[in-house]
Amino acid sequence: MRDAYHEELDSIGEGLVEMARLVGSAIGRATTAILDADLKLAESVIAADAKVDDLQRDLEERAVALLARQQPVATDLRIVVTSLRMSADLERSGDLAQHVAKLARLRFPDTAVPRDLHATILEMGQLAQRLMAKAGEVIITKDVDLALQLEQDDDAMDLLHRTLFQHLMDDRWRHGIETAVDVTLLGRYYERFADHAVSVAKRVVYLVTGEHADELTQSDGRTGGDGDA
Repeated sequence: MRDAYHEELDSIGEGLVEMARLVGSAIGRATTAILDADLKLAESVIAADAKVDDLQRDLEERAVALLARQQPVATDLRIVVTSLRMSADLERSGDLAQHVAKLARLRFPDTAVPRDLHATILEMGQLAQRLMAKAGEVIITKDVDLALQLEQDDDAMDLLHRTLFQHLMDDRWRHGIETAVDVTLLGRYYERFADHAVSVAKRVVYLVTGEHADELTQSDGRTGGDGDA
């Protein structure tokens, strides 16, 4: 029984890794769709989000069943509860990728992104995908040091987000209010996607150590941000 129990715990972890893979791919494809005004690709991202939702529901059902059937010790209980929270982060990440794709669909056949901001949005999309790939690796390896690195990596996303606002506030902005709203939304989607990747990594830190990431960085002298673990 205990072997089957731990196999089920491992299976939940594998489900989280698959969710991270799917949402990382989604944000990459959504970025291509928004920059290239690719309606077919946008529709595929929108449709694919249903698989992420299904994975989350399946994971939640298995986690609740484990809690009902077993009497988890403290460590195992932490795994189940933390996994549920990570699945919520990953599901929300999928929604954000879908939002990018829906904006691409809304503006088709035009693009929501002015040509002079293509490079910035592309960089944000690529960075979001890398952060989620690293979060997936953290889930697999349980590498605390790698997990803590994600928060530093996220600083680059914050910088790109500020760059977008500098363009929007520039007196030379000539792309109109509608495009300004689109760009503002896009910046927020990518920033929040990155935040969820960091949140997943922080939850792995808690899973492994029993301490919240911010507490851990303070206790060992490492620098950390202000986000929630």
